[in-house]
Amino acid sequence: MNVMTDVQSKGLTQSLAEQARTLRFADIPDETREWARHCVLDYIACGVAGANDELTGILLAELREQGGRESASLFGQVERLPAASAALINGAASHALDFDDVNLAMPGHPSVAILPALLALAEERGSSGADVLTAFVAGYELQCRIGRVVAPGHYNVLGFHATATIGSFGAAAACAHLLDLSQEKFVTALGIAGTQAAGLKSMFGTMCKPLHAGKAAYHGLMAAKLALRGFTGRPDIIECQQGFASTHSPDFHPGRASETPKHGWYIRSNLFKYHAACYMVHASIEASRKLREQYGLIPDRVEQVRVEIEESCDRICNIQAPRTGLEAKFSLRLATAMGLADVDTGRLSTYSESVATQPELVRLRDKVNLDFRVGVPSTFAKVEISLTDGTKLSATHDAGIPATDTADQGRRLEKKFVGLVEPVLGSQRCQALIAGIGDFDRLEDLNELMRLAGA
Repeated sequence: MNVMTDVQSKGLTQSLAEQARTLRFADIPDETREWARHCVLDYIACGVAGANDELTGILLAELREQGGRESASLFGQVERLPAASAALINGAASHALDFDDVNLAMPGHPSVAILPALLALAEERGSSGADVLTAFVAGYELQCRIGRVVAPGHYNVLGFHATATIGSFGAAAACAHLLDLSQEKFVTALGIAGTQAAGLKSMFGTMCKPLHAGKAAYHGLMAAKLALRGFTGRPDIIECQQGFASTHSPDFHPGRASETPKHGWYIRSNLFKYHAACYMVHASIEASRKLREQYGLIPDRVEQVRVEIEESCDRICNIQAPRTGLEAKFSLRLATAMGLADVDTGRLSTYSESVATQPELVRLRDKVNLDFRVGVPSTFAKVEISLTDGTKLSATHDAGIPATDTADQGRRLEKKFVGLVEPVLGSQRCQALIAGIGDFDRLEDLNELMRLAGA
């Protein structure tokens, strides 16, 4: 991918749109395509597993009543709905478990904002897998560049949920690419998406957080389709006065849009989850596990626990005494206790009211003290333990380091996929989905693949 060099001469929105719009399948290296397929694999796994969540059912009941042309599939359902409705429901379902991928450049969840919209549109249009994969990468890269431009204040200071806000741009760009919009209509689609961009971190621990992913997909898809029909909007939505950057962040660094990411692609820094909780608790879980495994710790021997972590986590995942499974996903104290107590944090049933309020786990949770620091990575944690005999132990972990072995990552994701999908769809369909996603960019259309992910 060519690095953008004309931000100042053309304008930021125009330059980002041109870079995304002109991306072609042949421009994407083989290994980067593999990472994109990994994103699709992980997204579908999370979507199928989240299809029976309570919040998904509520959304389905509402949008089923609204009706419309049945053009796109729903995870775990026989019925079909209009593309925009399917994008909203599938997007929320795939984020319902908080088990989907992350990119720190946004910072947020990239795939659940883009793929629900893109796959629904692809079904409606009969698009090929190669075209969809190219559009996905185009939208992914654009949203990460926008995330860098307004970091860190957009997310850390003002409290916007970037999956919802910046994800709307990514979904719009991906859908605009698949629709082959002209440059003029492409930037219009970004403008329409930008004026809809909303979503607050204060909603973490409620059904509104998964709704953010669905709404990002919905907004992006509608933005691209409205632009195609001639709807108007500003062509400089990111940088204009009272535009996205000035209203959504105290920080604006347009030069970051032209930076070359590691490996040349932001998607190569995608982070996949193996714990079904907020990504900012993963480092604490891993450090706690290291201590338990290395020293054979028994919870009754633990006197006190201190977790050193970046200060913004206080506003992301510091529900002190969670009562529900959803709240448990955003509790650093409980996550640390789970790691020390050998609780399976990759199992969906772990995040329940019964586990969150289990007396032994609550006693261990209440021994955890959080020490928020400035200047350490948000994905880093240091866990220090004082034992009843006076022994002090410590371990660290940084969950922000992407995998270096693509093949091993694929094997781990297939194992995760089987664990999430097989209980819902059975072994035969699960394996057929894995095979189909492996051949994603060789598929003539995605109708059979999406049908397999239905009920």
